[in-house]
Amino acid sequence: MGYEWLTEALARLRDIESQEVTQVLSAERRLPLAAESAGVHFLTISGRTGTGRPLVVAVRLLGGHRQQIIGAREMTPEELVRFKTWEADAS
Repeated sequence: MGYEWLTEALARLRDIESQEVTQVLSAERRLPLAAESAGVHFLTISGRTGTGRPLVVAVRLLGGHRQQIIGAREMTPEELVRFKTWEADAS
C-alpha cells in the first residue's frame, strides 16, 4: 500500500516525527477505523511506533492502493484505553 503526505499535514506535525507516522502505518498490529469530519470520509489508524508510542494517523483513500496521510497525533486517554483493550483481545 502506497502512502503519500498531504503537504500541509507534514508541515503541521508537532512533537511527532514523520518516521513515527511511517512506523505506525507499517506496524504489524494496527487498528483501522472509519471516520468522518465535516463530510470528509477517511480512516484513522491506531498503532504503536517502534518505541511503543501510541499514535493515531489519519489517511484518505485516493483510489487503488494509494492513500494520503492527512494528519497524526497522540492518542487521547480514552483512545489509549480502547486500543490497549483491542491489543489484549487481538493477542
